[in-house]
Amino acid sequence: MRLLLKLILLLIVALPLAVLCALYLAIDRNPTIDRAAEITPANIERAKRVSEQNDPRRLKSGARGTIVITQNDLDLAANYLAHRYGDGSARVTLGENRVAIKASLCQRQLPIGLCINIDTALHEGAPLPRFEQLRVGRLPVPGFIADWLLMRIIVLLFGQDTLDAGVQALKKFAVQKGRLAVTYEWQEKFKEEIRNVLVPLELRDRLRLYQRRLSEVARGPTNPTISLVDLLAPLFQLAKELSHAGNPIEENRAAIFVLTFYVTGKQLDAIIPEAKKWPQPQPYRVILSGREDTPKHFMVSAALAAKAGGPLADALGIYKELTDSRGGSGFSFKDIAADRAGTRFGELAANDQASARILQNRLAAQLHEKDIMPPAEDLPENMQAAEFNRRFGGVDAPEYQEMMVKIERRVAALPFYR
Repeated sequence: MRLLLKLILLLIVALPLAVLCALYLAIDRNPTIDRAAEITPANIERAKRVSEQNDPRRLKSGARGTIVITQNDLDLAANYLAHRYGDGSARVTLGENRVAIKASLCQRQLPIGLCINIDTALHEGAPLPRFEQLRVGRLPVPGFIADWLLMRIIVLLFGQDTLDAGVQALKKFAVQKGRLAVTYEWQEKFKEEIRNVLVPLELRDRLRLYQRRLSEVARGPTNPTISLVDLLAPLFQLAKELSHAGNPIEENRAAIFVLTFYVTGKQLDAIIPEAKKWPQPQPYRVILSGREDTPKHFMVSAALAAKAGGPLADALGIYKELTDSRGGSGFSFKDIAADRAGTRFGELAANDQASARILQNRLAAQLHEKDIMPPAEDLPENMQAAEFNRRFGGVDAPEYQEMMVKIERRVAALPFYR
C-alpha cells in the first residue's frame, strides 16, 4: 500500500515537471525561419491550372487520379499558411523519397516573443507518409509518437469519419526531388465528407440565420436596385447581436459569406443542398458607386481577406484584371480600387475580436457608400493587354506601382478603415 502511495505521489509531482520541462525545450525566443509570404498573380494562375487538371469531379467513382505539386508551389503554400495562421514562416524541401519541413510559429504580440520552431522530415508511404524525424525546439519527438499525434490532431480538427475517408482515398504518397505526387481513389461519398469539412454543421446553422435576415431585407418587387450598404447594415446588425454570446469574427465571416453569394448571383445550395429550403431573398440589382460590378469585386475580396488574408485577396484581384485584359472586359483600376477596399473591409472584419467589434459598431451607424468605397471615377479601365502594357508597363513597372500607391492612399484616407 505504501509503495502504491509513493508511486501515485511520484506521478503527481513528476508529471507536471515533465510537462514544464517539455515546454521549456519546445519554446524558443526567436524564429529559425523568417520569410516574407508573397502571393503573385502568376502563383494564382499556376494554382488554378493545377486545380483544373486535377478536378476529382471528372472521375467516376472508384477511378484513380494523381495530383502532382512542385516544390515551389508547396513551399509557397506552406509559408503562406504559416504566416496567415501562425504569424510565422515555413520552408518545404522535396528530396528523394522524403519531405523536409521547417517552420516557425510565433506569438509576436507578447512583450517577450515566443516561437515554436519545428524541424521535421517525412518519408513517402502508402497510403500516408510517415515521420522520419520531428524536433520541436530542442525537444526530439520519436517518429511513432509524431505519427500518433498527427492522427489525433486530424481527428480533433475534422473528426474520425474524415480521417477514415482520407485514409481510404489516399493510395500513394510519392516524393521525388522537387516533385510530390499524391495518388487517390475517388468515391462519390467523399463529396459529403469534403462538404462537412468546408462547411461544418455549426457554420450551416449560422449561415441560415444570415440568409433569413437577408431575405427579410430583400423581399420587395422583383429586380429592384439597392445599394450594397443597405444590405451590409442589417446583416452586420445581426452579427453584432449574435456576437454577445458568440465569436464576432465568425459572425462577421458568416455575414460576408452569405452576402458575397447573393451579390455575385450564386446560390448557397451549390455547396449546402439543404439551403434550397431556407428563405430566399429576391434577386435585387446590387450597386456600389453606381456600378454593378463594383460590389462584386468588393465582396469577393472581403470574403477572401476575412478567411484567407489580404495578400491572397489582393493577388486574386490583380489576377482577375490581368485575365480580363486578355480578351475580356479589360484591365480596370476602378475594379482594383473596389478589390482593395473590400480587402480592407475583410481584414477589419476578421483580424481579431477587437477589430471585428469595431466594424460591427461602425456599420450600426448611418452608412454611406463613400464611407467604404474610395473615389474611383478618374481611374483608367477597359484596357486590353496591349494598351495596359503601353500605358503602365506591366505589374512590375513604376507607372503601375504609382497607380497602386494612389489607390492604397485613397483607401487609407477613409476614416471607416482606420
